[in-house]
Amino acid sequence: MNTCVGRSTFHTTNLIQFLTVPSPNSQRIAITGAGIVSPLGLGWQANEASLAADRTAFRPVELFDTSGLLTKTAGVVDLPTEPLFHRLSAHKQTFIDRGTRMLLIAIREALAQAGRPNMEGIDAMVIGSSAGAMVLGEAYFDHALHDPRRIPSQLSRAEHYQPQRQMSCLATEFGWRGPVIVISNACASGANAIGWAADMIRSGRAKRVLAGGYDALARLVFAGFDTLHALAPSGIPRPFDAQRDGLALGEGAAMMLLEAEEVRQSAALGEVSGYSTATDLHHLTQPDPAGKAAIRTMTAACAQAGVVPEQIGYINSHGTGTPFNDAAEAAAIAAWAGDAVSKIPVSSTKSSMGHLLGGAGAVEAVLCLMALQGQWMPGSLNVREVDPAVSFDLVRQFRRAPLEYALTNSFGFGGTNATLVLKRRAA
Repeated sequence: MNTCVGRSTFHTTNLIQFLTVPSPNSQRIAITGAGIVSPLGLGWQANEASLAADRTAFRPVELFDTSGLLTKTAGVVDLPTEPLFHRLSAHKQTFIDRGTRMLLIAIREALAQAGRPNMEGIDAMVIGSSAGAMVLGEAYFDHALHDPRRIPSQLSRAEHYQPQRQMSCLATEFGWRGPVIVISNACASGANAIGWAADMIRSGRAKRVLAGGYDALARLVFAGFDTLHALAPSGIPRPFDAQRDGLALGEGAAMMLLEAEEVRQSAALGEVSGYSTATDLHHLTQPDPAGKAAIRTMTAACAQAGVVPEQIGYINSHGTGTPFNDAAEAAAIAAWAGDAVSKIPVSSTKSSMGHLLGGAGAVEAVLCLMALQGQWMPGSLNVREVDPAVSFDLVRQFRRAPLEYALTNSFGFGGTNATLVLKRRAA
């Protein structure tokens, strides 16, 4: 099954028609900074070290009560205990959710890596999220249900539950007044945010855009996946294993600073070379078994990047560990790659940190950037017996290898698919 939750896919029809038939473009889009927060660690170095050690990050959830649920573990981020916002009052900071705090850390790392002291000169910010500040909505409901006569702070909970309000708080922290675009395409949100930002630059609407995605663990989302029996009972996902039995949830955030080549002020870490999005119109929660939309997005993203499957050195798969999702993606990769499929290395980093929902596509794009920089591939862990449907080279542990291009897939509830192609920094 597809494995994401989200509010809606916003006016996607024209967007799909516009973006799924890209052509090679001479405009090079540089990635000059990147920040990442995941259950494997805070920042680039911590995540790289964890991936190199083939570490997993699943543990019992203590953020909310899981006693009535089948699954009780997830990939949990260890956030700093000290206040992260400096321009908001202590009272206002109580309405900043965990996901937005993760996003703030990722933004600061991306800006620092790009050598920028602040957000001055950035034309837009594009953020993807599936659940937004869901915990504030849960708190609102709890207060209304258990003590409806007391209404202190209820208005603030309702106000800050909206993702655009959380983004406004981020803008306040940086003293930035540019446009903020929020994209909610379920678990393709983070990848679509980066793709949308790249398209803004390609079309000449912007020169410098900060883009990425985030989501934090929330009781309602966790219980929903548990009710669907989509979570691995053991708490350990095994993408592409013959006996896989579900995914694990996680949380995290990642951001990239994208710049038109002619305006970048620092050395590029890599490039966003191709992007495409499509919907398969098959089922609310299950992908098309043949992976038709995934085939379209991989084909179109590579066409925009000007590459063929044989040139893709690594694929970071959507790879959730659910029976239907992995089978559909394996079929799509085989159909897209053709005779070259057996030589294309593929892994799922959800095997080590879980499914980060709206943050997954952005985090996995940054992981691809890290892999291109370090010339390595992360492993698809926990596999005991490879599914016979797998015809590609399944990377089962950290592997060093020369890479020029990496591709990452993100699929979401409602059939939304997105593919990004990243290129290594030119020597």
